[in-house]
Amino acid sequence: MTTYLKKLNKKIAPKNFFFAPEWVVLGVNNVCNLHCKMCDVGNQNLESNFAQNLVGTHPLNMPEDLIFKIIDQTAKYYPSAKLAYAFTEPLVYPHLASSLLYAREKNLWTTVTTNALTLKSKAPHLLAAKLDELFVSLDGPQDIHNEIRGHKKSFQKAIEGIEVLKADENCPKITVICAITEWNIGELVNLIESLKHLGVDEFAFMHTQFNSLKSAQVHNASKWGALYPSSESNLDIIDFSNMDLDLLLKEIHQIKNAAYPFTTYFSPEITEMDELKRYYLEPERVIGSHCGAVFNSVMIKSDGSAIPAHGRCYNMTIGDIYKEDLNDIWKSAKLKQLRGDLHKAGGLFQGCSRCCSAF
Repeated sequence: MTTYLKKLNKKIAPKNFFFAPEWVVLGVNNVCNLHCKMCDVGNQNLESNFAQNLVGTHPLNMPEDLIFKIIDQTAKYYPSAKLAYAFTEPLVYPHLASSLLYAREKNLWTTVTTNALTLKSKAPHLLAAKLDELFVSLDGPQDIHNEIRGHKKSFQKAIEGIEVLKADENCPKITVICAITEWNIGELVNLIESLKHLGVDEFAFMHTQFNSLKSAQVHNASKWGALYPSSESNLDIIDFSNMDLDLLLKEIHQIKNAAYPFTTYFSPEITEMDELKRYYLEPERVIGSHCGAVFNSVMIKSDGSAIPAHGRCYNMTIGDIYKEDLNDIWKSAKLKQLRGDLHKAGGLFQGCSRCCSAF
């Protein structure tokens, strides 16, 4: 019934959304210890919306008193929401252990998304805090992953960390996330086969998430551009003409038709060649029907400023946790306007065309 009412609320009165957020996303720091090829931060392109949302604020690390305040308010207003340590690299956040323990005391569900470079050393902290979910990025077998991530031992260290967690009774649910790029097509099956022994719970393949220059230009020329400026993102050294789409489609079908000891899925779910070509070669054509994240997520950056949804959204401040409480931010006029404007635009803006929240 709740799901039906939420859907009805979004359709009839999107500006006046009556339900609580499902996720409180934390941008706990502005630093990463890898240099990923498909990421603006890794490529030092710091002008895009994506990069600004990840590393555009100060201080470098969210102060401990601030994250404790966010935890307190999440527990007070939205105790069923998941507290998501997501950006930029949570495992190097100096207050990770203390804040996770505090969130556990408040009975909040916690998740961490990580490149897992330091997972082995941080595993005891995650286990002590009884972390609920861990999302680990692995983009191919060892040599492929290490080349993509810019570190000669990043794959090995991630595996070592997962093995430490799996050996403990308090091991969180573990999902491996693989970002599909031109550099790992042809190795996706090898990756998933090589990790079957780890005992992870889910394996997710994410099609490249980006915004093309043309798509950004079309968006900015529309009536929504002035309110929600868009930018090219995560395409500095990516060339989609290098992608072997025939081979990718073959691997997709092979994985989907195989039996694995964990759940597998793709985002978005693409099973036909025309859909694959549309996704990668026609980025000006919007895929998806509506943004789910503006109705279920809010992100707090290291300086206490809040943005809608998460790091891939538009770089617009909807509140400040130092000046307003979390409940007021979730009900802010700016967020209401964004929900309403997305509805008027048909569910998505042009600049949303390859965002993970669109599908």
